[in-house]
Amino acid sequence: MTKNVRVRFAPSPTGPLHIGGVRTALFNYLFAKKHNGTFILRIEDTDQNRYVEGAEQYIVNALNWCGMPPDESPVNAGKYGPYRQSERKDLYKKYADELIATGNAYYAFDTAEALDFHRKDHEAKGKTFIYNWHNRLKLSNSLSLTAEEVKAKLDAGEDYVIRFKSPQDETLHLKDIIRGNIKIDTNILDDKVLFKSDGMPTYHLANIVDDHLMEITHVIRGEEWLPSLALHYQLYQAFGWEAPEFAHLPLILKPTGKGKLSKRDGDKLGFPVFPLEWKDPKTGEVSRGYKEDGYFPEAMVNFLAFLGWNPGTEQEIFSLNELIEAFDLEKVNKSGARFDPDKTKWFNHHYMQEQNNDILAEAFKLSQPELSEIDVNYISLVIGLIKERATFISDFWELSHFFFTAPNSYDEKAAKKAFKDGTADVLKTVKNIVLHIDDFTVIALQKDIKGWITKNDIGFGKVMMPLRLALVGALQGPDVFDIMFMIGKNETVKRIENAIKGL
Repeated sequence: MTKNVRVRFAPSPTGPLHIGGVRTALFNYLFAKKHNGTFILRIEDTDQNRYVEGAEQYIVNALNWCGMPPDESPVNAGKYGPYRQSERKDLYKKYADELIATGNAYYAFDTAEALDFHRKDHEAKGKTFIYNWHNRLKLSNSLSLTAEEVKAKLDAGEDYVIRFKSPQDETLHLKDIIRGNIKIDTNILDDKVLFKSDGMPTYHLANIVDDHLMEITHVIRGEEWLPSLALHYQLYQAFGWEAPEFAHLPLILKPTGKGKLSKRDGDKLGFPVFPLEWKDPKTGEVSRGYKEDGYFPEAMVNFLAFLGWNPGTEQEIFSLNELIEAFDLEKVNKSGARFDPDKTKWFNHHYMQEQNNDILAEAFKLSQPELSEIDVNYISLVIGLIKERATFISDFWELSHFFFTAPNSYDEKAAKKAFKDGTADVLKTVKNIVLHIDDFTVIALQKDIKGWITKNDIGFGKVMMPLRLALVGALQGPDVFDIMFMIGKNETVKRIENAIKGL
């Protein structure tokens, strides 16, 4: 590419960032880094009625947690700022006026009541009301009124909007990197509002002006903006500006059924749809987040990358750097990507195995009050034995509690299977073997106990099942000899004695 690549992620601070938005940010980030470009965060807060306190900071925190901090943003300003649209609002009127001066836009004075009447009238006739070339001269605007009438209305301070003048009888030839060539008949387009009487631009005008002034080269955004592509393309033409390249990402679909993934789907099926936990400042309602649910950011980035993109190989595990290297917008699918909660867990399980045991031990100790007095180095050794069966840190206690506390009961079903006539004598012999092992290591335990079993031609299950039940309280856990070594000789003997007493 000859130009310096500049892409932007431009969310509105109206609440927590949905994982669909995180995926959009990720694809922008990957594309920018692949081409040694710039990844920009722009906050589109022109609609102050929908502004939610804390939402902007949430967006920043989410991007940072995912490991994709923006190169330019409200908190890391470059030379193209400000990076909040509310701080740029003085820019937009000038461009709206320019469109009027060139005949590409016009003032419209229609009241809400008048427009509502026209909509209902059309509905009654089985039609859809569209404000464009076929009726604009019958409505109250600067195309149907005289220059004097328009001036009088403006001087009187009447409410107005500025609408784009969509052309008649033209065919637009648009190109999308993902979807290919698109043809649009301009006769079906309505004259969108670009500027409101409250002095604020609509999304369409602000978006185009900002992208131009920030020298955005590629607009990578969700499929929901595809219907706006024709207007945005026409705005670039009207201003005489070079348009960026566009790429519209496929929807993230529900795990089951039809439609776009929503918070309700997550609530119903038991998974988060937000990267971080969110507390609604008005209602106090708390929504789950991937971070707080125990997902690693690497896992989230990896599974999001595969929602709509495929490298064309069998490889599924990618580090962020590997994703940057492999990413290509032309390998993004057109069709929606179905969200699979089980696959997200599969990714997290993989990344669990790659985590440093010492770091996991610190987190586990903080999460479990029973471990407050336990040496973190011991906890780290335990994690090394059990983490291959864990998906989340929250799984650790269930998988490892017997390393820290002796069982106070035995699984009933397992006890019926393991505790038989003669089990007490078997366990007494095992206890004596343990007591006489001076070099208390896994190798020594295996050698002496397995040697006794083999020498006396005893079935392994007859010894190992009750021994495991005595140590753990259930038929679960890693190798029995690893457990014995970890809890030590005295604790091993004590647990065997307790089992014998209970028989």
